[in-house]
Amino acid sequence: MIATISLPARAQQIVLLVNGSPITDLDIAHREKFIEMSTHKKPNRQEAINSLVDETLELKEAARYSLEVSDADVQSAYDNVAENMGVDAQKLTQILANGGASADTLKHKLKAQIAWTTLVRGRFKVSLEIADKDVEAELQLHTPQDNGQVGYEYVVRPIVLIVPRGAPDAAYEARKRDADALRARFANCADGIPFARGLPEVAVRDPINKSSADLPPALRTILNNVELGHLSPPDQTAEGVQRVAVCAQDV
Repeated sequence: MIATISLPARAQQIVLLVNGSPITDLDIAHREKFIEMSTHKKPNRQEAINSLVDETLELKEAARYSLEVSDADVQSAYDNVAENMGVDAQKLTQILANGGASADTLKHKLKAQIAWTTLVRGRFKVSLEIADKDVEAELQLHTPQDNGQVGYEYVVRPIVLIVPRGAPDAAYEARKRDADALRARFANCADGIPFARGLPEVAVRDPINKSSADLPPALRTILNNVELGHLSPPDQTAEGVQRVAVCAQDV
């Protein structure tokens, strides 16, 4: 459940309640700057909101299965990001602050990634795993090295139609039918992602950039056979039925 409310102090104004968890104007402002640092493109406000909403829903879904990420785990991941960048945690915090973002927005992202990647299993697990170095590359604070490999660069959006743990086979079959209906309606990512996000018990992941050279041959074959802007075949996982939207494919 997402509700919109309004309070007077802008910085701490609660803009959204996502299943009881508040998202403030300050949260959104910091996330906008973080995305700008990551992509070198100024995002619109809705992109920042969607990012925060998706992460909050992922944390809520993980909590449903009694999966809680400790502050120590988040701090350890944050420290690892800093170490991989050749700085300490304090310096990373300063870099984020200088860019108009904050340590909290990165920690929120890391916490959701840890929870979700622990929760989600299945054929596309390799696409969902977020290493600390991926965050470094996302921030583009170092120049990536050319490994000499030629291939495609994919941008994909995993979409999971949630099935409660312990549900009977009939529940999975029903969700597969829902996944087929979604595929029929999914003509492109620009329209299909908002549509999928609005469906009940559906989790949509943030965009994931992967080189074809980094993918297992089986997964690479699957993605090569998916028309741009459309969905992969359904894959049953422990968490439900998953399809992957191929939103970009560049040489």
